[in-house]
Amino acid sequence: MTDHHADHPHEVRAFFASRAATWDTKFPDDGPAYAAGVAELGLQAGEQVLDAGCGTGRALPALRAAVGPRGTVLGADLTPEMLQAAVRAGRDRDTALLLTDVARLPLPDAALDAVFAAGLLSHLPDSAGGLTELARTVRPGGRLALFHPIGRAALAARKGRPITPDDLRAEPNLRPLLTDCGWDLVRYEDEDARYLALAVRQG
Repeated sequence: MTDHHADHPHEVRAFFASRAATWDTKFPDDGPAYAAGVAELGLQAGEQVLDAGCGTGRALPALRAAVGPRGTVLGADLTPEMLQAAVRAGRDRDTALLLTDVARLPLPDAALDAVFAAGLLSHLPDSAGGLTELARTVRPGGRLALFHPIGRAALAARKGRPITPDDLRAEPNLRPLLTDCGWDLVRYEDEDARYLALAVRQG
């Protein structure tokens, strides 16, 4: 796809490392949008959930509230500076933060009930590989939410770019990609207020 910053993990890490300290101040009003996105996963008390590419951890408090004290919340990110910002913001409470590539998770098969992934797709050097790895770690019937607090058109306008037909986040591109990677797309929203693609693990 055309809208990604890097072709290699170290370039992704460098991009976010330089922005980690000011990331939350650039987007101070996104909290409620993240909480609403997490709610779409329909998490139950006691479930195991991963925030894939968790960044500064804006979704982690909502994920923790959703699964309760018996549940497990993991946050995985490639960039140490982003995880450090999550800790400084106090979002690591009752959460295990993993410094790891989402495409190579240190988790057993079918260990998770759900994955929340905000803005992840555009930063995966190998989109199919990353989505397949997430599918490996989620039980059959488990859920995946691909989320962004604003839609594709609003995001493109913010960056001064047009939306291109090859954007992987467009439904005609995303649906077959998810299917090939072990997911069934069950809901798709692309509005100014948010982007949400909800998928269920096949099997």
